[in-house]
Amino acid sequence: MTTMAADIRPATGEPGETSASDVRRHELAAFLRSRRERITPEQVGLVRGRRRRTPGLRREEVAQLSAVGVTWYTWLEQARDIQVSAQVLDALARALLLDPSERAHLFVLAAAPDPAPGTDCATVTPALRAVLEQLAPIPACVQNSRYDILAYNRTYARLLCDLDAVPPEDRNCLLLAFTHDDWRASTVDLPEATRMMAAKFRASTARHLAEPAWKALLHRLETRSPEFREVWERHEVIDQRGPTKYIRNAHVGLLHVEQTSLWLGPASGPRLVSYPPVDAGTRAGLERLHRIALDTGPGAPSDAGAARTATRPAYATMEQ
Repeated sequence: MTTMAADIRPATGEPGETSASDVRRHELAAFLRSRRERITPEQVGLVRGRRRRTPGLRREEVAQLSAVGVTWYTWLEQARDIQVSAQVLDALARALLLDPSERAHLFVLAAAPDPAPGTDCATVTPALRAVLEQLAPIPACVQNSRYDILAYNRTYARLLCDLDAVPPEDRNCLLLAFTHDDWRASTVDLPEATRMMAAKFRASTARHLAEPAWKALLHRLETRSPEFREVWERHEVIDQRGPTKYIRNAHVGLLHVEQTSLWLGPASGPRLVSYPPVDAGTRAGLERLHRIALDTGPGAPSDAGAARTATRPAYATMEQ
């Protein structure tokens, strides 16, 4: 059994004050107790025994199932001010048989990133998908600050590659820019584009250095792309400017678009990215591309125009 080291910090603020972190810790403690008490020993493969008086599981049983120290888990249920890692929260979520909504609530209360969120992205609402549909023929998608593609419309699905054919775990603009042949062939001035993307990613990463999801993506990039490793070692940092760009589309030729971002939360969070045309020729090209996408996309023509909600990679979240 792993024994967790506790980090007990003195309370701050004036006597009688209740800070937001205090409230969150007490909510977390109550939530854990309620989840523990609803689970029977049989549900997790334990023997009930004759002398059990505790409703549900005992604290020591949750600690055993989660591979954490009993004292540490007890302090957590007592709302002590202790450090808790995302990996331990993941173990607790599994031990307590939390469903996706309960798991998300656990990580919010603990103010920690989820290292393995579910595949459904609840924040990509039907209303947001409708916005993506209505933007057609303008290509548009929803991205988080890691460049994970969370949802996209038909035109975007054919803008740089056949995005529907890309495995969900690879639907990340940065990963595609460094590893996908069709995406790279569609990018005019590829070295400059990848340099800028890596620099933006480095700027965003500074806020998430210890988070498992960000480290997992960085590891994939460094493992799969020597080019990325070389660019990454330059330590360049730039902001999130949205320049005009040229795209050499495989279906309709050269397109001149302006990348625009509509932030759906804080400036470091998710955004709706669209590519309106800069000139009349590009507008005509996007209209042709949209028609092609309607004719060739999955389910065409019965679900023509429907925006996709991308199944997220294991590390992808809307909030970051």
